[in-house]
Amino acid sequence: MDFILEIVEFLLQAVILLGVFLIAVAGVVAISQRRRDRGDDGSVEARLLNERYEEQQEPIRAVVEEPFATKARMKEKKRVEKQKKKEMKKAAKDDSDQSGEASRARTFIIDFEGDMQASQVAQLREEISAILPLATSTDEILVRVESGGGVVHGYGLAASQLLRIKEAGIPLIVSVDKVAASGGYMMACVADTIIAAPFAIIGSIGVVAQLPNFHRLLKKNDIDFELHTAGEYKRTLTVFGENTDKAREKFQADIDDVHDLFKQFVAEHRSVVSIDEVSTGEYWFGQRALEKRLVDRLCTSDSYLMEKSADRDLVEVRYRERRSWQEKLGLAAGHVLDRSIKRLMKTEQDQRYL
Repeated sequence: MDFILEIVEFLLQAVILLGVFLIAVAGVVAISQRRRDRGDDGSVEARLLNERYEEQQEPIRAVVEEPFATKARMKEKKRVEKQKKKEMKKAAKDDSDQSGEASRARTFIIDFEGDMQASQVAQLREEISAILPLATSTDEILVRVESGGGVVHGYGLAASQLLRIKEAGIPLIVSVDKVAASGGYMMACVADTIIAAPFAIIGSIGVVAQLPNFHRLLKKNDIDFELHTAGEYKRTLTVFGENTDKAREKFQADIDDVHDLFKQFVAEHRSVVSIDEVSTGEYWFGQRALEKRLVDRLCTSDSYLMEKSADRDLVEVRYRERRSWQEKLGLAAGHVLDRSIKRLMKTEQDQRYL
């Protein structure tokens, strides 16, 4: 009876996951088909954060300021804006400024919220492609990264997108307010400067792979499973087949090789760290990460931007895809599946801290 209940429970979980997976696939297919039909799958949006910060302060100032102070401040604000317009006109007419751009430096802001598949890398590519033709060496790009990692190829591509910024000669700053671990740190380490909040999670320079195996359950119930491959190592460990020591050794060798590549990448772009000390798979909170030189400064992204707002234009850039309700449903199902996998993969240590 217990065996039947176990089978029923397993089948119910499998059906739920399969349903979510099919919805996600349907969404992906809809997105792909729409892109082929339309050719234009989104647009880049930008907004000036300086004005946003000022607007947020106005309601408080209206309460705490004396009327004469408000009048004096508004007068000074108009004078500054008038002076800024004059400087912009002068810069546009200056023969030495071939681009006709204003002399005021800019900080471009990009957000990257990573999932297991690093699915936002396509959005990151579009945002960087939109910024690079306009940015100069006096500008900088701040990327706010939040990710606990995921697939190697996805985060490898995300890191390569950030390298485009450095190759263009534009200063790159990565800010970590919550977590940049594993693939998230692979992205962060390419920056010229890494800033992190005191309790942000940093590091986890390691590789993990796991899968269940139901071979003994199938064998116990006289259920055969066949897997045919061409190539000695086309499949190593499987979910339903009998895994051998040789397959386990090959699987471990592949993980070790990825780990070595990860270590080399971090050492190349973050030469100040002791790579053998920090590549144990451990993670550290911001203060400890600073001591190990995994980051350069303890600071939130908000504090950094407030500092820069006095003498720089803060331009937030975001790429938005236009999606139908079917696409939104598929993406939502994908996020549910992603969260389910994360819950299955959480260790006791993860649950204690996250």
